[in-house]
This record gives sequence, C-alpha cells and structure tokens, in this order.
Amino acid sequence: MSHHAENAVETIAPADRIAAAPSELSRRFFLLAAPAVLAGCVSSGGGGSSYGARRDGHVTLPAMDTGRIDPRFLRQEVAYATRERPGTIVVQPSQRYLYYVLGGGRAIRYGVGVGRQGALWHGRAAIGRKGSWPNWTPTANMIAHDPRNARYAGGMAGGINNPLGARALYLYRGNRDTMYRLHGTNEPLSIGHAVSSGCIRLFNHDIIDLYERARVGTPVVVLT
Repeated sequence: MSHHAENAVETIAPADRIAAAPSELSRRFFLLAAPAVLAGCVSSGGGGSSYGARRDGHVTLPAMDTGRIDPRFLRQEVAYATRERPGTIVVQPSQRYLYYVLGGGRAIRYGVGVGRQGALWHGRAAIGRKGSWPNWTPTANMIAHDPRNARYAGGMAGGINNPLGARALYLYRGNRDTMYRLHGTNEPLSIGHAVSSGCIRLFNHDIIDLYERARVGTPVVVLT
C-alpha cells in the first residue's frame, strides 16, 4: 500500500468409596493437573482461536485460514529484550515482525508485510490518530500504475476489500503526518513479504488487537 495513499475517514471419588492411598492420590492429581500445567506453558495470543470469524462494527470479519500461514507470523507472546519502555511498538522489517513491548522481557509479536526495496522507511514516530475500517484514496501514481484504481479516485469506503483493512494507525512526528501507517490488509498472504510501498501491514485480526492495545501518542520505532 502506497504510503501516500492511506486516508481514513475515520474476542471425586464418591464419598462412599474407600479413600485412596496417599501415593495413589498424588499420582491422580499429577495426571489431572498435568494438562493444565502444560497449557500454562503455551504462550497466549497465538493459534487459530485468535483468528476466528467475528462481527466488527458494520463488517463481518471472516475466519482466517491459518493453515496457509507460516506459524511464526501468527500473533504470539514471546521473550523480547529491549530498552524501549512498555507500550512501545517496535518494527523490525528485516525479520518481518512487529513487537508490542509488554515489559519484563516480554512482548506481543505480530507478523507484518513491509515496504519493497527502495520503499523502506525507518525512524521514530508516534501514533497521531487511529481509524477503524478507514477509507482509502489512491494517489495519482497508483492510478497511473494501475488505471483500474481510477474508479476509487473519490475514495473507497472501508470494508473487507479495502487495501487498508480493518484498522489504520497513522504515524506522526510532532504534529506532522509522516504519511506512513500501520494498517490491515485485504491480502493476508502478503504478510511476511516485502510488498508494500512503505507502510507496515498486518493481518486484519492482528491490527484490531494492536489497535486495542495502542493509544494516540504510543511511540513507534521502525528499525533499519
């Protein structure tokens, strides 16, 4: 998605039975408790359950077929060492990851699509505003590149087919719009690749999750 093109309008044993010996009780407790203990080791936020169908405002967001996605690009909590304070968003384009810093050496990691070679932007900014199911208006260059975009010269309403996807987070430096965004996508298979014209795209389910965590003013760091 062109970084000049994203404009938004704006989930007992029965009592009558003889008591078991202590060793038997211990064995039974371990067998019953083991699944819960193991489940506690699984990081929250990942997996297909996070990508089911849902009603989101005026749009029904369909379930995502996670079987076609590299599991490392699915949302998950991970160990992450950084000097950035909790609540900061850090993008590592070379790895195709975005991190929302939780603190304590942990972060929520999201897979992203990034800018093609020559269209990579990096630096520090902050979220200046947020948009839900934003409108999209192609630039003159985008229309020249693909004349079919001319039909959206007046703007394309937000929805499933909109290139900005479910949410957009607009990056500002001071009071100035950088024209770069963190946004959803109508092309989920593009996540993990360098395909955009500079903006950072996430799965629609993931940009909704990030949108709910981040606030206006949230620091964003895009590394080289």
